[in-house]
Amino acid sequence: MKRIMIQGAGSNVGKSMLVAGLCRLYTRQGLAVRPFKPQNMSNNAAVATGGEIGRAQALQARACGVAPHVDMNPVLLKPESETGAQVIVRGQRLTTVKARDYAALKPQLMAPVLESFRRLRAQADLVLVEGAGSPAEVNLRPGDIANMGFARAADVPVILTGDIDRGGVIAQLVGTQAVLDPEDAAMIRGFLINKFRGDPRLFDDGYRLIAARTGWPGLGVVPWFPHAHRLPAEDAADLGGTRGTGEFLIAVPHLNRIANFDDLDPLAQEPGVTLKIVKPGQPLPVEADLIILPGSKATIADLAHFRAQGWDIDLAAALRRGARVLGLCGGYQMLGREIADPEGIEGKPGSVPGLGLLDLTTTMTPDKRVTETEALHPASGTRVRGYEIHLGATSGPDRALPMFTVAGQPEGAIRADGRVMGSYLHGMFTEDAFRRAFLGGLGARPGAESYDRTVEETLDALADHLAEHVDSRRLLALA
Repeated sequence: MKRIMIQGAGSNVGKSMLVAGLCRLYTRQGLAVRPFKPQNMSNNAAVATGGEIGRAQALQARACGVAPHVDMNPVLLKPESETGAQVIVRGQRLTTVKARDYAALKPQLMAPVLESFRRLRAQADLVLVEGAGSPAEVNLRPGDIANMGFARAADVPVILTGDIDRGGVIAQLVGTQAVLDPEDAAMIRGFLINKFRGDPRLFDDGYRLIAARTGWPGLGVVPWFPHAHRLPAEDAADLGGTRGTGEFLIAVPHLNRIANFDDLDPLAQEPGVTLKIVKPGQPLPVEADLIILPGSKATIADLAHFRAQGWDIDLAAALRRGARVLGLCGGYQMLGREIADPEGIEGKPGSVPGLGLLDLTTTMTPDKRVTETEALHPASGTRVRGYEIHLGATSGPDRALPMFTVAGQPEGAIRADGRVMGSYLHGMFTEDAFRRAFLGGLGARPGAESYDRTVEETLDALADHLAEHVDSRRLLALA
């Protein structure tokens, strides 16, 4: 069984995208390929067999043509505050820890990480492993399970990737070798340059210099992939700005702990839509046709953040001007009259007033609902396959008019005038028939695009892109 690990000389160098493209490339060559990321930090999660994993690993599994499984991402950290995160192990919530206390927990996590890796190895001809952050963060090396600690424990050779778009890529790669422990550095078998804009031959001298200074062979200079935005992003740092030029304006406030934001991707690809992500400090556009309150990993804290921006005032003004409002998961909870947290799940025990746009109350509980869900949208008669990942239960009079029904039971809520809606269902807009019916019902002009087909075509285009610019035969030989 072959295995190789793509590590980055820094964060956001494109590791997830490279692994997804290589998964599709080698799968098309007839290999049984599996993705693996020992530790991931992201609030963009997916439901997999056994629980939840990072969205990037679910995409990589799709690139391999297999169902996502918790073994593909055995440790998932979901930040809940600036200093703490929920720890998911093999798909299930283990605990919530402060960042300063996580180092003490890490040694206990290597065993389940290696066990998951061994199970994947038994299924595959090739396992493509993705690192996290950078091995150059040598202050994090003790107890490491994400980069060189895992690579050495599992004997997995490493390809180090640099991001030339940021500048300083020579220092990124040469400097990483300089600060690594020699035994860690010995795990690196080659390097890649990613996100080059322009003529790659202009970097020939720099490429040779890196090889000469490090002794590592170069495996390619990968030009910027212009269609990356068509694939689900892992990091909220990649979320922002305005996408599309359609007449129908959808505005989304960028919450501090925004979660499952790939819910928005199918909307951004609609030709009749303009999707605007509103950053803190900017007003919500009152001329918006639809305002979506997205998912949140810390609903109560993000509700306070929402009010601190004055977005509650903007939202009320937009409603008066005729906008519609949709709350998804945490955003759905915010729309109610009250959010109660009697056990202190998200902080101090107590309750806070919601936005009061739906006659509902949410009570936070320690039990987490993680499930794939099939629902019916009564207003259009369309069926939707989605998923739920949330704490808390919501009840109240407005659930008498549900947004969906699941096995004949109400799910979500719609205000009597139809202008405010909410649901726990993630992934609803990936269903083409529902998306078109929903947008059409609000006065938008939906296109004929198939979201699933767009993702598949983009994965194939990414694989073609890497086949042209990466020495994939040598990479496989190094595995």
